[in-house]
Amino acid sequence: MELLWFALIGMVSGWLAGSLMRGGGFGLIGNLVVGVLGAFLGGWLLGELGISFGGTIGSIVTATIGAMVLLFVAGLLTKKK
Repeated sequence: MELLWFALIGMVSGWLAGSLMRGGGFGLIGNLVVGVLGAFLGGWLLGELGISFGGTIGSIVTATIGAMVLLFVAGLLTKKK
């Protein structure tokens, strides 16, 4: 059940990050995948910085931050010259 909850939070955060980032990200499905991966990244990154958010809203914030970082990096890598 926790894995399902983690995936749902990641999907919400991917959609939210795609909505907040300039350019809209990689479309609905791409942003959902990025959100799940961003949840891992956000948890690790904020943990390394000693920052912790509690509860469901905190989990969404953490995952959204990670997804935004991931979208930013992916945007840099896919940027055409």
